[in-house]
Amino acid sequence: MELGKGQKIPLNENFLTFRFARPDSALEIDTAAFLTDGRGKVADDADFVFYGNARHNSGAVTHNDDDSIEMDLSRIPRHVEKISLTATIYDADKRKQNFSMIRGARLKIFGAGGEIATFAPENFTVETAIVLGEVYRYKGAWKFNAVGAGYKGGLAALCNDFGIEVKDVAPPNPPPPSREDNPPRPKINTRRERSRTREKISIPPPPVNDTPPPKKVELRKGQKVSLVKRGKTLGEIVINLNWSQPQQKSGFFGRFLSRGIDLDLACLYELKDGSIGAVQALGNHFGELDYPPFIALDGDDRTGAVAAGETIRVNGKFADRIKRILIYTFIYEGATN
Repeated sequence: MELGKGQKIPLNENFLTFRFARPDSALEIDTAAFLTDGRGKVADDADFVFYGNARHNSGAVTHNDDDSIEMDLSRIPRHVEKISLTATIYDADKRKQNFSMIRGARLKIFGAGGEIATFAPENFTVETAIVLGEVYRYKGAWKFNAVGAGYKGGLAALCNDFGIEVKDVAPPNPPPPSREDNPPRPKINTRRERSRTREKISIPPPPVNDTPPPKKVELRKGQKVSLVKRGKTLGEIVINLNWSQPQQKSGFFGRFLSRGIDLDLACLYELKDGSIGAVQALGNHFGELDYPPFIALDGDDRTGAVAAGETIRVNGKFADRIKRILIYTFIYEGATN
């Protein structure tokens, strides 16, 4: 479904993936999600999900390495009324870049059955940040609004609009204690180092003293900090099928009786949102690892001659979204024995 600016649609499933697809470009674009209350403001910096805070503490929103954003609407905290999906150009002013330099960009929404809708924001001039769309509550249900609103000022402008104070340059001395009756807004540092690969940076835990200083979310890229949580996920689950063809019988009739066996590996699955299906070579249903059903078949060995055989992979990162998987094999078009 192609959406126009301002068009609203119901969201009828809990597990969704949002991907901002754009042509190859010299512009470095970052996505983010702001979880806001009824006033359109974040409660604190934990409600700002981006490459430096890749997962909301509720587990409802996740920012992936490929800049896609996943949501589990069943986990959205009660204080959150709206989730704004945004895109910004890194270092846009310094590089003299803006969104008018991009053509053909689209926000794509995926559910368990594949693509649900797309939205093409356009007609930008000097904007360096965009609110692509909003996921919002309406009469107890969730809906999506295609926004496509641009900002000049990049990430800092977005953060200020959503109630996060931005601090571009770190002060030489710590700020003085604030008055208790006028608590500061969460502060963001937009200065970051550059490197050839992007590393995610975690938000430091909140202090335990009675008068905590203002918290800062570090936006730099390139800092060598590992966010791998060992033991938290299952990793990749691999199921391999390997077999050898029987020796072909000799003689005139052997050529007809000793047909090659096409043994296939496949699975049936059910996700926790009720989606069901099969991953198999028959019908070219090879699945997807990073999108529902989070199960993929590597290929189709039709002869038994491929050393690696056939392999099904399950993305353990999403094990909490999979209810059950049935692994089976079958012979395509049967065999005499």
